[in-house]
Amino acid sequence: MAAHPLSPARQRGPFRALRSRNFAVLWVGNLLANTGTWMQQVAEPWLVLRLSNSPVLLGLDSFMTDAPIWGLILLGGVIADRYDRRRTALFFQSIQVICPVAVVVLLLLGRIHVAVVIGLSLVVGVTDALSGPAVNALVPSSVPEEDVPSAVTLNSAQFNLSRVLGPLFAGVAMATLGPIACFALNATSYAPYLLAIYLLRLPSRPPPPRAAPGTGAATAKRSLLEAVRAVGQKPRLRRALLTVVVTSLFGLPILTFAPVLVRDAFGLGAAEFGGALSVFGFGGLMGAASVMPLRTNRQRQLLSTFAALGLAALIVAAALVRSFAIEIVVLFFVGAGMVASNTAANAVLQSSIDGRIRGRVSSLFTLALRGGAPLGSLVTGLVVSRFGVRAALLVNGALAVACHLVLLAHDRRAALARRARRAA
Repeated sequence: MAAHPLSPARQRGPFRALRSRNFAVLWVGNLLANTGTWMQQVAEPWLVLRLSNSPVLLGLDSFMTDAPIWGLILLGGVIADRYDRRRTALFFQSIQVICPVAVVVLLLLGRIHVAVVIGLSLVVGVTDALSGPAVNALVPSSVPEEDVPSAVTLNSAQFNLSRVLGPLFAGVAMATLGPIACFALNATSYAPYLLAIYLLRLPSRPPPPRAAPGTGAATAKRSLLEAVRAVGQKPRLRRALLTVVVTSLFGLPILTFAPVLVRDAFGLGAAEFGGALSVFGFGGLMGAASVMPLRTNRQRQLLSTFAALGLAALIVAAALVRSFAIEIVVLFFVGAGMVASNTAANAVLQSSIDGRIRGRVSSLFTLALRGGAPLGSLVTGLVVSRFGVRAALLVNGALAVACHLVLLAHDRRAALARRARRAA
């Protein structure tokens, strides 16, 4: 007999976060905005390659998007915890929408240049870094504490659904109107997203202690150290962040250089590139779904660890495969492994910390997730230009496997040490 829709069994299900009006509104707004973003993610690397024919500049474009994370994301975490998160997100995202609009105008005028595209990527990176922790903290803040793991997982599912829809729509748009259509639709997608944030009605937070004159920098530093200590004192949280760092450094470049892989290794075009990203998104949906049934942080940590190790092995496979049909299958499981690992790690973090420091902890997660990507993309671009995309992916996958095996060996030694202390 089916459970009644309002029964306790139903309320404890993996979709329970959608009971919250705030979360449902934010989920839809995020889906539309991320779909637009992924349309641009198909068009922009293809545009950079068309304008420059340089894998190094392709890596530089990705570097400019993610490099501001290093210097600004922790400041963004402090901003998220000290100021209204909704207004912070609205302010910086309103600035960011100018970037795709500028590309559309320059394409219409025939004045686009690769340096302009890379410069606008830097603007996107800066606004993302300063607003990212506030945006990420809106998700768990929009539901009761007991629904936070459900909200984090459903938000990841939304993001990966957009990874399916965006490239599919981009393939059609680029085939008919070219890259300009993807940039235009991305700019348009900001409208429902900004409206969704504006409509949020979140519980008020107690104001942070007012800093004495001249002590703002010291207060910000103490705020950051508080979040770092909160994570550093718990081995499980440290381990979650380390797993994400390795994936960021060696795993994310496979997305940055997917257009090079499709074009140079298989001799195919933009439509196949869009299809490959959609398949990656389908895999991501499966990865997000694998986190939903998990009830404990111990289960989530195990999934994060072994999904990351599997992802590393799959990147090696992606470098060796010679058939595009088989490559598509590999990319499906790459998407599943990457999303399962990162989503499980984020759920461990978000469900293990005090809501008062959620913005700062979100900034640490974002730093781990995206902090390694610019360095990884820049170095991978240099290797691609010298030895080819297959060699670069092979090196990245092998290094990731080695790192995860070292982390697993450390986990085992730590577990044996804890067991010995208990026995003594």
